[in-house]
Amino acid sequence: MTESPRRMARIAGVLYLLTILTGVFAQFFVSGRLVVDDPATTASNILTHKQLFQLSFTVYLVEMACQVAMTSLFYNLLEPVSRSVSLLAAFFGLVGCTIKTLGRLFYVAPLLVLGNTHYSSVFKVDQLQALSLLSLEVNDQAAGMALAFFGLYALLTGFLIIRSTFLPRFLGVLSMIGGVGWLTYLSPPLGGHMFRYIAPVGLLGALAMVFWLIVVGLNEERWNEQARAAGH
Repeated sequence: MTESPRRMARIAGVLYLLTILTGVFAQFFVSGRLVVDDPATTASNILTHKQLFQLSFTVYLVEMACQVAMTSLFYNLLEPVSRSVSLLAAFFGLVGCTIKTLGRLFYVAPLLVLGNTHYSSVFKVDQLQALSLLSLEVNDQAAGMALAFFGLYALLTGFLIIRSTFLPRFLGVLSMIGGVGWLTYLSPPLGGHMFRYIAPVGLLGALAMVFWLIVVGLNEERWNEQARAAGH
């Protein structure tokens, strides 16, 4: 590897921070305010704030791009601990990213459904509004499915961090606790009910990881020792 492990860790930390910030903006400051339980109100909000809604879709895609890159870097950083486990964790993470990205097609679908297109005239207004809200709910279900895979990713990543000699074990513990929480989305109703309790714990672990990677990085000497011991 030609890239310095410490530099790579800091880049991963920046990407992790961008993943959090873009996700929070799109989900809580846009989607959370525009999308409500009432189809007519939701449709009106989207059409009134069409550019903001389109922006949130773009931000969602930036979020996923950052997360894919971050997952790749974490694979390289944790490979000296166990190549097979690190690879498995990366696969779980990338599957989650794929599901979540494909789900965003349903997020942007209301702009097509509610647009003045020739085929929309065959539906009544209230039907188009209902279809739009249904599409957004499918997007939410896809995001929930992705969280279950992210839970597996966090569990394995936490396990690798605990076994590593170059990152503090408490980061691994926090990651595994967050992973267990996200695994509640194996049952979407349970995950949705527990979200208000799971999210703060997951966010705490994520911010701790971000702070450590950006400010401290990792112990490069110990990383090199573990890499040589693993034959890398």
